[in-house]
Amino acid sequence: MEKTLTPWTQFWYPIAIQLRLQWLGFIKLMDAMRRRPLSLLGGLVVILFVLAAIFADQITVHDPRMGSLRERLIAPAWQAEGSLTFPLGTDAQGRDILTRIIHGARISLAVGIIAVSISVVVGTTLGAIAGYYRGRFDYILSRFADLLLAFPFLIFAIGVMAFLGPGFWNLILALTFKGWVEFFRLVRGEMMAEKTREYVDAARVVGRSNPAIIVREILPNIINSVFVLGTLRMCDMIITEASLSFLGLGIQPPDPAWGYMVAAGRDYMLTHWWVSTMPGLAILALVLSINLFGEGLRDILDPRLKIE
Repeated sequence: MEKTLTPWTQFWYPIAIQLRLQWLGFIKLMDAMRRRPLSLLGGLVVILFVLAAIFADQITVHDPRMGSLRERLIAPAWQAEGSLTFPLGTDAQGRDILTRIIHGARISLAVGIIAVSISVVVGTTLGAIAGYYRGRFDYILSRFADLLLAFPFLIFAIGVMAFLGPGFWNLILALTFKGWVEFFRLVRGEMMAEKTREYVDAARVVGRSNPAIIVREILPNIINSVFVLGTLRMCDMIITEASLSFLGLGIQPPDPAWGYMVAAGRDYMLTHWWVSTMPGLAILALVLSINLFGEGLRDILDPRLKIE
């Protein structure tokens, strides 16, 4: 005799199955990542930056925005004139550089995550519609995307920020105004290739609507490529944010943006090198770690790169 499932069981059973599949996929991903030590190291460093940004208020004792002129330009702790109170030294306003780097990680990660997330949503949506339906909408949007690609990313962002003015959300808008294009082109191309596959024809035969085919059949097969591209493009967002802050067009003082911190130490490079070097090394460490982690994900998740 068949066992009848209760409505509650019918509701939760598919969710439990999906969660289990996701967990098994995560275990398989971690197992593959262990065979790529550089990518695994990059992921661990990224996690450290994320944890430092989340718990910045708990792990720092100095004010990232206020300093004391009596403590200005103190050397790092390992130098003879340094102090353990300021492990990485202080800047020209007497602010602890380590504290400002930790709090600055919040800004860099927030800009990268928000800008990439908006770009993914906009680019994936427009690319899926244009690639599946084609027609006039696809032609107009593709030509507009080609026009945006003609401008270098940083030059374009500088122009937008000069028009809008500095500020966090203006910075996000400047980064996403062009950032969606690469996701649009990726998803459009993948959609055009996938919609001719047999499983899409089978979905049409059983009566699936076009939106259902896009969302439930095609997108799950190309989402890995979008995720990998988003991971790698986060580096571009972080570097562009630092560049704009360096030029005075991004996050404004006294907020501890890494790019502005590098710019603030330009006049002291020959005598007090740590003011610019330490935030510069933070940018290098975060961007390099994300790149290493993203390269590992690409090798694992992109089936075209797998060697039989």
